[in-house]
Amino acid sequence: MGFALEQDKHYTYADYLTWPDDFRCELIDGKVYMMSPAPLLTHQDTAGEMFRQAANALHGKSCRALIAPVDVRLPTQAEADESSDVVVQPDVLVVCDSSKLDRRGVRGAPDWVVEVLSPSTAGKDQIEKRRLYERHGVREYWLVHPTDRILTVYRLEHGEYGKPEICKLEGQTQVGAVPEVVIDWEALAPFLINEDD
Repeated sequence: MGFALEQDKHYTYADYLTWPDDFRCELIDGKVYMMSPAPLLTHQDTAGEMFRQAANALHGKSCRALIAPVDVRLPTQAEADESSDVVVQPDVLVVCDSSKLDRRGVRGAPDWVVEVLSPSTAGKDQIEKRRLYERHGVREYWLVHPTDRILTVYRLEHGEYGKPEICKLEGQTQVGAVPEVVIDWEALAPFLINEDD
């Protein structure tokens, strides 16, 4: 890859910008988390269909649906981008405040974030990212388990994610933070296969 990361170094967005485009990673509180270079097809199909449904629902409206790879920087309020130690790439997201969008991606908390779980990222998505999104004010966070066909939904209330709502990937699920978006799980059924198949 042409460079080496230093063990135990605290990295920032300024460092991140110097790394090669094919070095896929996220920064969470200055720690580098490697991303899979080529997600499994089930993951891509699930994220793609959810994005398609969200983008169609929001066509002509003020909220905008985005799909990875898009850098989402989550600096503290007064912190300069380059000093920020958080850069993530959610699978699917919706941003309703257009002032958060710039040429580099998103600066600030999206309204809705979806992570499609895979074995290599499940722990990070369920623990580190959940804490991160809660801390930075992401209004609604969905964890989609395509092999188990389960959805875990966290909604921000009084600055915290309470007990999650857990349901099967059946019927339809409305996004509370962006009510125009209703995900039809039947449209995803062809993609929700066992990854061993």
